Amino acid sequence: MSTSATARISQQTAAVAVAVTAGHFINDAYGAMLTPLLPELQSRFAVSTAAATFLVSAHSLTGSVLQPLLGVIGERVDRRVTAALGPLLTAVGLCFMGFVPWFGALVLLVAVAGLGSGFFHPSGAAYIATNSPRDRRGLWASIFSAGGTGGAALGPVFAAQGLDTLPYFAAFGLLTAALTYAVTPPSFPQAKKAMRLADYLAIFRGPIVPLWGMAVLRSLASMGYNTMLPFILLGRGFTMREVGLALGLYAVASALGGIVGGRISDRIGRTPVLRAAIGTTIPFFVVLILSDPGDLWFYPLTFLMGAFVNASVPVGVVTAQEYQPGHVAVASSIMMGFSWGFAGLLMFLVGALADLTTPTAAAIAAVLLLLPSVWLAFRLPEPERTELV
Repeated sequence: MSTSATARISQQTAAVAVAVTAGHFINDAYGAMLTPLLPELQSRFAVSTAAATFLVSAHSLTGSVLQPLLGVIGERVDRRVTAALGPLLTAVGLCFMGFVPWFGALVLLVAVAGLGSGFFHPSGAAYIATNSPRDRRGLWASIFSAGGTGGAALGPVFAAQGLDTLPYFAAFGLLTAALTYAVTPPSFPQAKKAMRLADYLAIFRGPIVPLWGMAVLRSLASMGYNTMLPFILLGRGFTMREVGLALGLYAVASALGGIVGGRISDRIGRTPVLRAAIGTTIPFFVVLILSDPGDLWFYPLTFLMGAFVNASVPVGVVTAQEYQPGHVAVASSIMMGFSWGFAGLLMFLVGALADLTTPTAAAIAAVLLLLPSVWLAFRLPEPERTELV
């Protein structure tokens, strides 16, 4: 192949990576608007707190729990369509929440936005996997992951503008959807293969099962810490300023840690990074929970814990893709939406423990779930770096 042809291919793959990473950014920015807007939605539609929070459940169900099914659908149709649907549906579903006439329609709109997110994540991750060089898959996946983390940090800024202003922000999603469809190549990975239900169920066998279990426990530990932190710090006399700074620092560190972890996994292997990133953090995480912003080490330790724990997130996705090289979209959905959604369903147990004991005890209990998580990581074989489809 000539040098000019190689350069054109590199430019095309880079354009695809930029487009789907931009899609991840805006898709997750919209998704992060929902929770901060719940009080305003509750007031506008005159519903109970339970009804308002049901919107989060509806979004999580269609966007996370159902993601493997949407990944299967994404393998049967043109992948660029499902990738473009993500920012399109989340833009329409979440930017026009204040303009529906009744609460039932609002639930439906939020569920449609969740479907957009559920379609996008496996398709976007699959485009990254199939276009990245074999020796840089971890790095490319981590940059894609960081795009979503950055977008999630922007979501509350959009939400702060109020429900009536949100339609103006829909333009970002519509433009990103058009860009994604225009830049990404047509892809029908399984459209011509006769696949039965049993064939898809077989994807969730072998080493991907303990890998998924590891991801669920790690996600539950991280979610438990983030959820309990406001209660812990406010109970110790600090304000939302310290809470916001700590959570923001944790999120930024998560994105940077994922990029570093992804690149290191390209060099030394996936499983060593998974084991080290989770296992080395446990005692320091407990120290962090017992500390507060009055301690000199609190913010530096917050940064380190966010970076280390979440260094394993994109590496886990790439590991699943390499375990199932013929079904990268479905494998990605198992490690992304399905593991996050399943962990989210279990979060009420952390809250119940906080009611029975204290938020500090509940946060420590959540972090200790990293012990069985790292045990599962040590059971994983190193995947082969074969061609992905």
